[in-house]
Amino acid sequence: MGKFVITKRTNGEFQFNLKAGNGQTILTSEGYSTKAAALNGIESVKTNSQDDNRYDRKESSNGKPYFNLKASNGQNIGASEMYESTSARENGIESVKKNAPDADTDDQTA
Repeated sequence: MGKFVITKRTNGEFQFNLKAGNGQTILTSEGYSTKAAALNGIESVKTNSQDDNRYDRKESSNGKPYFNLKASNGQNIGASEMYESTSARENGIESVKKNAPDADTDDQTA
């Protein structure tokens, strides 16, 4: 089962990673100024992860596929790693869909 891990960046911002059951990071958030905002981001991932239209499939400047997960207002709520192929990117999206809704939250900032 997946989990959201909340950490604090060196600049004081909070961020979260969604990790799959095997511990691999499958989605990374932006930086948030408060823990409450990061927790709202997690709820947004849980809500929006089930809608395929929320996944913005992209390609980096070096040709590597990746995706962003967007909220209903169009704001980015998470980004994937760079993948070696479009099929690997699709597997990443499926992993977010599978892991996000029931994922526990592990707050490592407390």
